[in-house]
Formats: sequence, C-alpha cells, structure tokens
Amino acid sequence: MSAVAAPAPRTGTAAPVLWFTGLSGSGKSTIAVQVHQELLRRGLDAEYIDGDVLREVFPKTGFSREEREEHLRRTGYMASRLAAHGVAVVASFVSPYRESRDFIRKHCPGFVEIYVATPLEECERRDVKGLYARARRGEIRNFTGIDDPYEPPEHPELTLDTRALTVDQCVARVLEIFGGKD
Repeated sequence: MSAVAAPAPRTGTAAPVLWFTGLSGSGKSTIAVQVHQELLRRGLDAEYIDGDVLREVFPKTGFSREEREEHLRRTGYMASRLAAHGVAVVASFVSPYRESRDFIRKHCPGFVEIYVATPLEECERRDVKGLYARARRGEIRNFTGIDDPYEPPEHPELTLDTRALTVDQCVARVLEIFGGKD
C-alpha cells in the first residue's frame, strides 16, 4: 500500500480522495464516517460524501447504468475540486462500474480506491432495510448484486474484508495511508 501525503493547501498539492466502494451493506459508510471523524480530529480539512445522502439532495438520480455513471462523474468532479483546494475527501459509494471509478481516478490525482470486499451473502444477512429481499422479489430494479452487476476493483490501493476485520481495524488500515497513528 502506498502512502498518500496529507493535504497541503498552501502549496497547491491536491488532497487525497479516499473512495470507498462495495456492495450495499458491505460496511463502507460505517468505516468511511469513522475515517472522516478521525481526519477532522487530526486537524485536517476533510469532507464526507455519501451516495445515499447525495441521492436525497438529488432525488431524481436514477439507477440505470447511464444514470449511475452520470451521477458518479458529477460526484467525482466535485471531489476533484475539493481535493484541488486542499480538502481531503472521504467518499462512500457503491460505484459498481470500473469505468466510473477509473474516470474519477483520472480526475483526482490523490485518488485512493478502498474496496470493502464483503460477499453478497454477508451483505444480504446484514441488510437492516430489507433492500436485498425487496430486490429479489422484483420490487426494486437495477439493484447492484441482484439484477445489476458489481465490478470489483482489479487493483485497489486497499482491500478491507469486513468478515475478518472489525470496523476499528478497518479504520486503522485506512489511516495508515496518512502515515500511521496520531
């Protein structure tokens, strides 16, 4: 795993964009929120962007492949602008397609892909909102992992197996990117 320098807004160095990807229920948002809180505690300028929250702000964002890719391109652009101004970005999105994540990587010099590698069966077991069951019954269409594919990253900077690691251990592994503990 390569180290990513902490943001340095005075020198114009782009801040990192920590992009958490994985299936719904994988644990990516739980981990990302704690990482964001720790970055703030350390005194870094940081923003947290969550896919579900952003969809509340833009409720007409759809779930077809084209709509998802457009949504992620916009989000990636926003992340790139924040990072260009020295704000570390912690983003949590299913972001199921490699092409979308590659687009964001190309536009964010400090892009760090963090794959929360939780198997579908475990995500379904954890599903407190019942989304997977609804998708299996056909009540939700284009649901990633059920009737829409998830393309796992081929070379993420970090992979987290939430079956083998606790949330705190996952957070610690992500924070190692910033040079260890503070």
